[in-house]
Amino acid sequence: MEMLNDTIAAIATALSDSGIGIVRISGNQALEIADSILRTKSGKKFIHTAKSHTIHYGFVVENKVEPESMKIIDEVMVSVFHAPKSYTKEDVVEINCHGGVLVTKKVLELVLHAGARLAQPGEFTKRAFFNGRIDLAEAEAVMDLIHSKNELALKASTAQLRGDLSDKIRSMREEILYEIAFIESALDDPEHISLDGYQDRLKEKCNQLIDEVQKLLDTADHGKMIKEGISTVILGKPNAGKSSLLNMILGQERAIVTDIAGTTRDALEEYVNLRGIHLNVIDTAGIRDTEDIVEKIGVEKARKYATDADLILYVVDTSVELDENDREILSMIGDKKTIFLLNKSDLEQKVSENEIYALLSKLGFQHKETYSMISTSAAFGKGLEELEAEIEKLFFHGDIKQNDQIMITNLRHKEELGNVKSSLLLVKQSLEDGMPEDFYSIDLMQAYASLGNILGEEVGDDLVEEIFSKFCMGK
Repeated sequence: MEMLNDTIAAIATALSDSGIGIVRISGNQALEIADSILRTKSGKKFIHTAKSHTIHYGFVVENKVEPESMKIIDEVMVSVFHAPKSYTKEDVVEINCHGGVLVTKKVLELVLHAGARLAQPGEFTKRAFFNGRIDLAEAEAVMDLIHSKNELALKASTAQLRGDLSDKIRSMREEILYEIAFIESALDDPEHISLDGYQDRLKEKCNQLIDEVQKLLDTADHGKMIKEGISTVILGKPNAGKSSLLNMILGQERAIVTDIAGTTRDALEEYVNLRGIHLNVIDTAGIRDTEDIVEKIGVEKARKYATDADLILYVVDTSVELDENDREILSMIGDKKTIFLLNKSDLEQKVSENEIYALLSKLGFQHKETYSMISTSAAFGKGLEELEAEIEKLFFHGDIKQNDQIMITNLRHKEELGNVKSSLLLVKQSLEDGMPEDFYSIDLMQAYASLGNILGEEVGDDLVEEIFSKFCMGK
């Protein structure tokens, strides 16, 4: 906490050749430090007289004693924000210099030499959290926003940064706190506050809160996929067209394609954005019995990836009949969400949808709602639009872009909400068992604390440090 009294500085933009580079300064001495290295065209200081939320033209100079000996480093625009109306709720100065690596580093060097300390990763946002400008959930949304890989992730992060999740959590905390206060007051003053019939009301309140928590938890799987991407594995026999399919999805020749079976021997991972949905696509070695040691390792990897996948794209060579390799692949797929790509549709067809469903049924898998079939020809680029639409439908029912519900994208939040639900279920169990009112308060307090952990109101310093250590420098 003592470090929060320091004035910190860092480069807030990517360190590369660009149009603009920003050096950010925050702390009690931010204005004084900036004033020591900035001058107007006539050589005067100007930061100490600048009003908050204004931007000024000036020059970064070497801090020499004699004005005539000052060396101009860069021509800049300077933004000034007075506490508490700034990102950190401290005095903040942002020097917008030319974006060359050398000049940006030089400006930062002058700022540090004038008395600032180099900021730790995420320290600006950490100060915003400790100074009460944002809560921990909103702070985490800042990093999610920076790392957003698609429109849906950006939308979810923006909503969380706006406070949608925090407002919901606070609302539930207030409701729980009211019940705790009521129980404690009734136990302290039974003559004036009666608990007659309260058990039924508390049970109803628990049911309502459990329902609200469950609705949030129900978004977690989709939220994780929106944030991190859908883990997608391409499976199939050798020479079924898996690598051609990957190239079709990517729109470029990324994977080697030959007529020789077993060309792909190791997994190839790529990232692709389809209709705003981020896919982590893994092209695997063809599944078959083989004596080739290298290929055998690739096949084992394919099995492992299939086990962990969110989505399987099973490329079926429809120009040849199904065999034991297909049966092995289908047994690996099980009830996972799978899109069967009936490939090589431009050739004579020897496999139909009905044959695949019949084989699945024979293997004991009946869940057609997790399967879909698309006719494709990777060689001719046929079926890509249908594949995109099917992925959107399979995971998001086609309406995710219009859905404004709060989305849980953070594993920490999911775990805490799970703890809240468990605590509320214990309250219900105590009610059904006729336990004393003290038991209700204990579990309600635990639910209250778990919700507070999401906001950062009841978390330890170690967790806070871990979260902010993942931030980039200058944020």
